[in-house]
Amino acid sequence: MNRLPEPTPSAAAVSRSGPLTWVQQWHWFERTVPARRRVNPTPLADHCHVPPPATVADVHAALASLTARHEALRTTVDPLRPVQHVHRADWAPLPVDHVDVRAVDAGTLEAATAALAARPIDPERNPPWRARVLLEAGRPRAVLLAAHHVLIDGWGLAVLINQLHDQLHGVNAPVEASVHPLDAVAAQRPERARAAEREWLTRLAGNPTGVLAPFGGTDDGIGRHRLQHRSAGAYADLARVARRHRVSPEVVVLAALAHDVATRTGELRFLASVVVSNRARAALRNSVDVRALTVPVQIDLRPGAAFGEVVASVAAASAAAYRHGQWRPADLVAAQARMDRHRGVVTVPTIEYNCYSWPRDYLVPGYLAPAHGTAPDASATWIRSAPDEPCDTLYVDLALDAGVVTLDVTVGDHLLDAGQAVALPVRLCAFLRALADGADCPVPARPLASAASGWWRAPQGWVCPARVEDVLRGHPGVLDVTVVPSGDAAGEGEPHLVARARTAPGVTPGDLHRHVLDHLDEVPGIAAPGRYVLSRTATTGATSTTDTGTPRVPSRRPATGAERALAAAVAAVAPDGPPGGSSDGPDAVDMNRCLADHGVTLVAVPRLLALLHRFGFTGIAPDELAGTASLGHLATALEPSPPRAHRGGETAP
Repeated sequence: MNRLPEPTPSAAAVSRSGPLTWVQQWHWFERTVPARRRVNPTPLADHCHVPPPATVADVHAALASLTARHEALRTTVDPLRPVQHVHRADWAPLPVDHVDVRAVDAGTLEAATAALAARPIDPERNPPWRARVLLEAGRPRAVLLAAHHVLIDGWGLAVLINQLHDQLHGVNAPVEASVHPLDAVAAQRPERARAAEREWLTRLAGNPTGVLAPFGGTDDGIGRHRLQHRSAGAYADLARVARRHRVSPEVVVLAALAHDVATRTGELRFLASVVVSNRARAALRNSVDVRALTVPVQIDLRPGAAFGEVVASVAAASAAAYRHGQWRPADLVAAQARMDRHRGVVTVPTIEYNCYSWPRDYLVPGYLAPAHGTAPDASATWIRSAPDEPCDTLYVDLALDAGVVTLDVTVGDHLLDAGQAVALPVRLCAFLRALADGADCPVPARPLASAASGWWRAPQGWVCPARVEDVLRGHPGVLDVTVVPSGDAAGEGEPHLVARARTAPGVTPGDLHRHVLDHLDEVPGIAAPGRYVLSRTATTGATSTTDTGTPRVPSRRPATGAERALAAAVAAVAPDGPPGGSSDGPDAVDMNRCLADHGVTLVAVPRLLALLHRFGFTGIAPDELAGTASLGHLATALEPSPPRAHRGGETAP
């Protein structure tokens, strides 16, 4: 295999620069997150076949033409600031290599595409994409493309592959110029973004969390399942239902998922995190840059509502989400984290829902799923991933390709076990058949499935008392603890948890409260600690005292060297903070608050990590800084590190 040529970056090669858009900021931050923790795959990868007359030179000419047409293919990003630079078309050699294979069959394509996707792309110094030509007996048979998500999204990769395929077949490319994200920055309306933030924070503030926790599954919650279900019959049923209700098929499937959640859990108000392409305008249909983002669709259902009312409600909520999609994601995430910490709640989307408009046969066939409940025209395969890969959210991907409905499901045991994961798409397809036949399918007034063993319904979400006990036992000085529900609708007051802890001298309810807050992002099943009533029995020889209550968390100044370094870095990147680099004056930073409490957004995290490195500390991952853990808790993970220069690419500074 020949090696990719290395470009020689030069300031003279930059034709224009500007800030990253509101969509790109999230992916720019995510590139600093360790690969195993990323939500979105980086890089994206796919392939297309090469027609027999085309040569390697034809492939290179087509890629060069696409590079000249799409500025996103020659854009790089700054490692420490949310800034992007567009380069001239001749800035770097084409990032193409060639691999000889014995035969370009389905297995070879799948393995080669996965291998290319596994190779990191450095979007700071190199083009944000790479290509690999598969040669069979010296002739090009397929082209594999991989792209970095910070500059090219999944829709854009599909557009790129389609245009490459058309050029290789002699089809003329679209004449209109591709719109670059820099062109959209000037059109952003900051007041609209701020209004959207306020609206979504208001909606999220009253939304229950973790509603899928009692969905079923096993007690250990360590398995992870990926399922693909394909049905031709469901395609016709879905089309009939969509025409009847005058909505898109994607909205119908989302409404069917919402109906299923309400049916099984009894929850009538929850979130669906929906991925949208943001290419409604014709001028953007052929753009290859990053425009897709996730919007939180808040679903409100009514007991007894027929499916027509359900789909109308979901359609209205989806339209509202799309209208308010142009927020500043870094500011919104920081504001939401600040709100969550104050409430003691971490909002987790119930459903992660994505719609694809191109084939996605990325699953390796494992073994055929049980035939129970599977329609004659349907097929399903599923893979169980390693047990150390928990999945806290139900991910459902929908594709409508060649007359077939394809539902991909990724889920963990504590939500749905393997059998329930297989049953979900089968149940959805049966539901579509009933709707197509004219059934009303009203929302049940009571859940049809019981909660998983060991879970309790708190005012802000589902809680597992046993996991709360485990967290409290992890605090130094806690000798024993029991957590039980208290209060109900029978007159005992608002439901809450009572934690009775036997502790060593000096441990206060405030200490335990902060300890629970610091573990919100780490242990599923912990919610609403502000509702906990912590009863502490302090053991002091032959006597004991009891202290009850959940006091307001007091402020605390940095004490250790690690805390002072973290406080100095936070002060340097916070809005209106002191100029960066100085380790003096961190006393104003409250170590009992999270990063968002100090006004620090996601886009400042890489610079904060660089400052920590300059101060001689490492050990914190970027996604931990974006959570609700207090700075004091994060500082305990810091450890001294020898100075080293940041090398860019996929490694966090």
